Amino acid sequence: MKYRKFGNTGVIISALGFGAMRLPEYEKNGNRMVDEDKSIEIIHRAFDLGVNYIDTAYGYCGKMSEIVVGKAIKGYRNKVYVSTKSPLWDIKEKSDYRRILEEQLKKLDVDYIDFYHFHSVNKDKWENLVLKFDLLEDAQKAKEEGIIKHISFSFHDKPEVMIELIDTGIFETLLCQYNLLDRANEHAIAYAREKGLGVVIMGPVGGGRLASPSEVIRQSLGGKAGSTPEVALRFVLANPNVCCALSGMNTLEMVEENARVASIEEPLSEEDIRRINETFEENKRLAELYCTGCEYCLPCPRGIKIPRVFNIMNYHRVYGLTDYAKSQFKGIGTDENHGASPADCIECGAGEEKCPQNIKIREKLKEALAELE
Repeated sequence: MKYRKFGNTGVIISALGFGAMRLPEYEKNGNRMVDEDKSIEIIHRAFDLGVNYIDTAYGYCGKMSEIVVGKAIKGYRNKVYVSTKSPLWDIKEKSDYRRILEEQLKKLDVDYIDFYHFHSVNKDKWENLVLKFDLLEDAQKAKEEGIIKHISFSFHDKPEVMIELIDTGIFETLLCQYNLLDRANEHAIAYAREKGLGVVIMGPVGGGRLASPSEVIRQSLGGKAGSTPEVALRFVLANPNVCCALSGMNTLEMVEENARVASIEEPLSEEDIRRINETFEENKRLAELYCTGCEYCLPCPRGIKIPRVFNIMNYHRVYGLTDYAKSQFKGIGTDENHGASPADCIECGAGEEKCPQNIKIREKLKEALAELE
């Protein structure tokens, strides 16, 4: 396992972190239950392979994740760092922060939490929860008492908002999304490291999108990688501003494979990164020729979410993520959120009249049905 300096925290962190959001489950009386024995076995295997950072949250796995993680770290507590999060959406008044934190300490059965995040921060939650209730005061007090060691945040907003949070000077680490398909946070990540923050990445395989086989992506490394997820993970870890990549592992096989990749001695070369960048820049250009997602074609009189259909087609045609594209296409036409099926198109041509790309929408919707249904 490779290890990296975790910003200015004084911690040396494993390149691979264990994300405890998708622990193995089973069904009992119509309810989903966490398989504790299997989860603990998987977590222990990760620890034994050198993973020393485990990330959970108050609401993960039906609020059971913290309990299972607490059981799993028995015997390993002095070897691993525990990260969890304050559920901002459950904070209705100032006192809720401390009440929930104390509940989490009990669930984890620990005296302190190493990295305690404000969960899923965006500008709205920052201004209307964190600042409104002066939760930074509570976080600092908890840190002074020693029940949290480092104040952190996990992030879901625009990069410029992340930079605003970094500039407060309050935070020591952050957790954000970054992967081959979504590099929007790249500059903000570099800024975070420049300011001394440790950076942990969620979604290194694009929330499962890059778990699907893609010869296009695999060959972007010139055949050096055995799978699409390996390219995705190695790409994230090749960024010098990234300290750790979280993976939501729920099988021993996933642990073994990700630990192998995180232990590769030879990092990606500048030539490797150049080749990956060229592949994805070209594919991005092709995707934008197909559909930029501007939504000028909406609303469709039949309720078809045309850009969503075309975005799914991009995964299939441009990135070669056909299995993922087909799984997403199954949701089309099932409810209002996914939009109507392309099969419902009445070929009115209204969307084509408004499309700045001059895409033959009616024809492309038929192709989507033919190739993905």
